[in-house]
Amino acid sequence: MSLNSHINVLDFTLQSLLRRKFKNLGILLVFTLIVFITGSILFLSYSFKQEAMLILKGSPELIVQKMSGGRHELIPVKISKYIAGIPGVSSVEPHYWGYYYDALIKANYTVVAASTPLSRNNRMLLGRLPEKDETGVVALGREVAKARFVDLGGTVALLSSAGELLDFEVVGIFEAESELLTADLVVIGLPDVIKLFRIPDGLATDLAVSVSNETEAPVIAAKIRTEFPDTRPILKNEIIRTYDAVFGWRSGLIVTLFAGALVAFIILAWDKASGLSAEEKKEIGILKAIGWETSDILEMKFWEGLAISLSSFLLGVILAYIHVYLFGASFFAPALKGWSVIYPDFRLVPFIDPYQIAMLMSLTVIPYIASTIIPSWKAAITDPDEVMRG
Repeated sequence: MSLNSHINVLDFTLQSLLRRKFKNLGILLVFTLIVFITGSILFLSYSFKQEAMLILKGSPELIVQKMSGGRHELIPVKISKYIAGIPGVSSVEPHYWGYYYDALIKANYTVVAASTPLSRNNRMLLGRLPEKDETGVVALGREVAKARFVDLGGTVALLSSAGELLDFEVVGIFEAESELLTADLVVIGLPDVIKLFRIPDGLATDLAVSVSNETEAPVIAAKIRTEFPDTRPILKNEIIRTYDAVFGWRSGLIVTLFAGALVAFIILAWDKASGLSAEEKKEIGILKAIGWETSDILEMKFWEGLAISLSSFLLGVILAYIHVYLFGASFFAPALKGWSVIYPDFRLVPFIDPYQIAMLMSLTVIPYIASTIIPSWKAAITDPDEVMRG
């Protein structure tokens, strides 16, 4: 087949698309909507997972918590001496933190004691972080500062568990590599955390265990669990799997909510695959009668299906990218972030998984092209006179 023949087929394909422009435009819109919804969910869930990986990048390999009645409670600091003596453990650090409910704005804060790892993992926007043993000063997440209408040098009051009002000067407003970590964060000195939550001497919220060789973490966790049966060692890998499962489940839930649109696309593809319209059959019969080969007709239908499906796919993916990474995924982000009064207001760093894009294309573009070619092939191998008579 010469180059001119291919050009003629392409030209006729274009004319055929324009003749049925309203029908093709409807297909294009439905196809684009399906790709947009699915692409947005894939981009968003994958980016959230990558953000979670950034958060956990500098975290310890093992967190040890004490359990009572299936609930987390304060852990004795003295057991850190035994844990530090386990071969493979490089350090054990008690962590002091808790959740504070602010009745003023009806939101929960995460209050954390200032520490060296926190200083390493965060970059300040304004000011500084409190020192570990400093009192009366606080560093706030940007969303907490906005909610309380305070800026650098302002004052924030927190009510302690003893009913005492504690005043703090704002010395820093900060963010991390991911604002998912810092949006609701309040950082104060260790003495203030102990006073705010009335933590008894010798107790901590949990113990952070750093391991020299990460592959030994499960063995170390088993030793801790054997020696202290009322503790729960949590591996970093377990936290990562939890994030992966949560975002995967939530993205699946959103897809379920839009199942109607998916069903509409399936019906559309099935309608295409089940046969051609009388007009399309007549067109194929005329083309066969004037000398077109079966291969010419299949090529025309291939380009027709490719033009619609690929245009819809690219448009849907581009719109999904803009929606997620430029407009913060305003349609789907609340469902994937979870419920909170203080939502992290941040712009996701673009993380795109080529495998997901390829999978999305294989589930949309390829089936549509196949559903276009197969009925056309059946009509093309039939006698032209029979096809035109229907």
